[in-house]
Amino acid sequence: PGLSYTWIFNNNPLYVQEDSRRFVSQETGNLYIAKVEPSDVGNYTCVVTNPDAEQSVQGPPTPLILRSDGVMGEYEPKIEVRFPETTYAAKGSSVKLECFALGK
Repeated sequence: PGLSYTWIFNNNPLYVQEDSRRFVSQETGNLYIAKVEPSDVGNYTCVVTNPDAEQSVQGPPTPLILRSDGVMGEYEPKIEVRFPETTYAAKGSSVKLECFALGK
């Protein structure tokens, strides 16, 4: 709890902006990109920040390569859900649950 995850693209000091195709899970730190485009090709680096300690740590760069053969690799079509067994919320508050459809 308290950690936040962001991603850097090609060592650009600006973080990858979430939009209709990109999402950063604050539960796992994973970066999800829907319908990869040629402009997405490059190196992605995860940055984990602990605001309480006022410290950030960068992971190693992860290359994204656009495949032209249509092979999905390890991401066969599936629904990935990481809901906690029980979720509590105070009346009037919001709860965010993450669910992703992976694959082609």
